[in-house]
Amino acid sequence: MTSDGRYVLRRGTLPAISPDLLVDIVASACDLALVVSPQMIVESVLVNPQMGLGGKVAEWQGASLQDIFAPESWRKLSARLVETDSAPSAPSALELNHSDKTKFEFPIRYFISRTDRDGSFLMVGRDLRPLAEVQQQLVHAQLALERDYESQRELETRYRVLMEVSPVPIMIISMTSGRIVDLNSLATQLIGASRSDLVDAPIAQEFDGRRRGEFLESLANVSGAENAGPIELTVRRSKRRVQVRSTMFRAAGDKLLLCRIDLAESAKAQNDDMTEILGRLFHNGIDSIVFLDADGTIKAANESFLNLTDSPSLSHVAGRSFAEFLSRGSVDLRVLLDNVKRVGHLRHYATRLNTDYSGQVSVELSASYFQDRANPIIGLMIRDSSTSEGMRWPAGVPGNEGLRNVMELVGYSTLKDIVAETTEIIEKMCIETALELTGNNRVAAAELLSLSRQSLYVKLRKFGLLSKETD
Repeated sequence: MTSDGRYVLRRGTLPAISPDLLVDIVASACDLALVVSPQMIVESVLVNPQMGLGGKVAEWQGASLQDIFAPESWRKLSARLVETDSAPSAPSALELNHSDKTKFEFPIRYFISRTDRDGSFLMVGRDLRPLAEVQQQLVHAQLALERDYESQRELETRYRVLMEVSPVPIMIISMTSGRIVDLNSLATQLIGASRSDLVDAPIAQEFDGRRRGEFLESLANVSGAENAGPIELTVRRSKRRVQVRSTMFRAAGDKLLLCRIDLAESAKAQNDDMTEILGRLFHNGIDSIVFLDADGTIKAANESFLNLTDSPSLSHVAGRSFAEFLSRGSVDLRVLLDNVKRVGHLRHYATRLNTDYSGQVSVELSASYFQDRANPIIGLMIRDSSTSEGMRWPAGVPGNEGLRNVMELVGYSTLKDIVAETTEIIEKMCIETALELTGNNRVAAAELLSLSRQSLYVKLRKFGLLSKETD
């Protein structure tokens, strides 16, 4: 025994074995053995009877070794024989493919050993067909799994498309847990929450006055009865009155309820009327209406806005920044967005709009911020003020035409240029106007007047406006 516990055979310990017995031992110990002469001629073929290839490989005896191997296998074998000749070593495995003139092919793992006599060598092989069959089965199983995965993805896509194109709000509820399993976008809009907030949420909490057990029992009774009517419920978030119809089914060992949600008849009629009225107001209203996203990009505009800005069509303005239509550009837009996001609305903001033909028109706009949705929207109502008395006038200021002209320069010229030709009272009026335009936002007012914040504070103290503005 060696130091690592292995048993080895020493030379001379094996008994002498007769050639016939040795042939039987080799034939039974391996699947296929070849004795090859130095001229690469197969001198003898030994086949394990259990392999069942005796008749097919018997004709290899006397054939050239190259003729019984595939071209690639012969190149591998030739390279190995050269290595063995140059540096003899212990036998190592070499996987080769047999291929003869009869197109009979099968893989074999050979161990090559040189003999001590005339340079002949012995190739002892194991049949790899069982292993190849197992590998082929694994490949087929992998392909089947991939086909099943693609089929599952296709079914998932179909399911999602059907859920989203459905004209009815749909919700799937688990009877076991009482939680929402899935729902479409119409259902999220009706309930007034995002999909991530609703999935896996307790369904009973989304409707007023219903406990979990009572709620699920009512839905189960509706699904089981043939002529049962819908259940009328009130959505907790949106306070809408809805009707729920349910259908029970089983999937993956769980009872599920497919619920179809509709507005109650009175609410539906009122909602349809209001939708029609609002649609007409948007398309046919006298005042311009524009909807912006949170960054100030135009999402929609009505015909009055197109007329006001001389734009040819909605496609010409949609997707553009609203700053392109403001005469003060990004300064006006930043003041507008900051104030409406901070307060939620903005009233009587006086400015000028650029038209598509290098013109300008004085306008007064109001804004509202709708943030109770996935993508917040800012709605603008814009009114043409070019034919009115001019820009909105601070309280208590006399209507002198010269002073009005000075006030209209705010935001278009620096404060230094305006004050150079006016008195201190005009400077005070300009500062008051800027504060009013910006909703008492000192940073924005300083930017409109091209002043630093420190300079604006000095002038506020000078004219006694600091305490007034704070109030």
